[in-house]
Amino acid sequence: MSGTPLFVYDALPMRAPRLLFADPSGQVYDHPELLALVLDPSAPAGAGLARDGHVPLPRNASLSVLPGRKPVGLDPRTGEVVELSEVKLGKRSIKPIAVACVLPPGWTRFALPAFKARAVAPLLPQWAYCAVGFSEKDGHVAWAAHTDRRTHWQPEDRTPDLLRPFVEARLAQDDNPLLKQLARCALEWRCFTAANTFTVRDEGAIPASTMCNARCIGCISDQPPEGPPASHERMDDAPDAQNMAGIGVAHLDDAPGRTMVSFGQGCEGEPLTRGRVIAHAIRLMRQKTSRGSININTNGSLPRMLELLIDAGLDATRISLNSAHAPLYEAYYQPIKYGWAEVHESIVLAKKRGLYTALNLLTFPGVVDTEGEAEALCELVGKAKVDQIQVRSLAIDPAQYLAVAKVHGAGGRPLGMRKLLANLKKARKGLVIGNFARGLEERAPLGA
Repeated sequence: MSGTPLFVYDALPMRAPRLLFADPSGQVYDHPELLALVLDPSAPAGAGLARDGHVPLPRNASLSVLPGRKPVGLDPRTGEVVELSEVKLGKRSIKPIAVACVLPPGWTRFALPAFKARAVAPLLPQWAYCAVGFSEKDGHVAWAAHTDRRTHWQPEDRTPDLLRPFVEARLAQDDNPLLKQLARCALEWRCFTAANTFTVRDEGAIPASTMCNARCIGCISDQPPEGPPASHERMDDAPDAQNMAGIGVAHLDDAPGRTMVSFGQGCEGEPLTRGRVIAHAIRLMRQKTSRGSININTNGSLPRMLELLIDAGLDATRISLNSAHAPLYEAYYQPIKYGWAEVHESIVLAKKRGLYTALNLLTFPGVVDTEGEAEALCELVGKAKVDQIQVRSLAIDPAQYLAVAKVHGAGGRPLGMRKLLANLKKARKGLVIGNFARGLEERAPLGA
């Protein structure tokens, strides 16, 4: 890739991080000359210098190769974007592979890696790929920010070896069939809320539904045969109200910290499709205990069902969306018998009925931070008086999402993720921006 220089040498940051690439065995190297670039859909070459700053690679982050994709870097001598097709390593020549990183909980991706897909490139597994580089000062770096400094979701205390004794002890004393599903979630898929159910702390999980009324392109539990491998397997059987209530009561009664249970997990479909059964479970829980918070993670598709849950005792909700621009929302979620209008209605309803109302914002730098998308999100947050934005990096092959966003996105100049988050805070005074749910004692009232 070459042509008119995109950058003037004298204007380049002299300490800009260098490009990373991997050899076919997965060994990662830093390029001696080329600088790291990030994905930029608005740039002629699809790549550019990052708008937001980089940080040393966070603890518990992992480097990841992007098979079938060539690294793309910047030649500081010419200002040209270069596709790295071949590299000499000593006496051997290799076809280099693009490199990204996957961030730990509590971090938000600010940029995706720049790359060029080869003629034959597999769909990437469902991870949230973040741009990386190499700095003489800091070593490996990532374009990201530490947006939630709570330490209760640390990966090192959720390893299968540490969890297994808790899981085995609970299964030995409780024959609730829902626990068998949660054991898979905790041990196989490393779900933190499932793990909390066994360690009895903070936010515990209650899966509720096998069905879904959306066909999200990036669904982590159900993919078509031509799609990437799903990150989780959807549970086989929908639990009854008694089994869900049994999980909930045990957790609410005994869990310290941010005591909470949440319906709607990665191993299931949309919980609102089982609203009546969940409402029964909530009533059963509240008959036994008044402690803690009851939350639902939902796509917000069925406002009347949400209202039913509020009447039963639900006090918090987290509604997922990738965009507040109806065409992009509907193109990604591919909703069945609902649309953006119903999601918007649910957000407004939740806040009016006194729920702690959070948005699970699935972010994709270069799309979500464009002027049009940012304006729609800020208007939603301000008018609906949302309490919290839980920032979640969208886990998807970048090419899949860009193909949708190019046609259906609101467009405009990219602002950068840092500017987007700042604009959201301006739109709603006191808005909480983080990555984790807030417990009852952390929910400062922001007003109706």
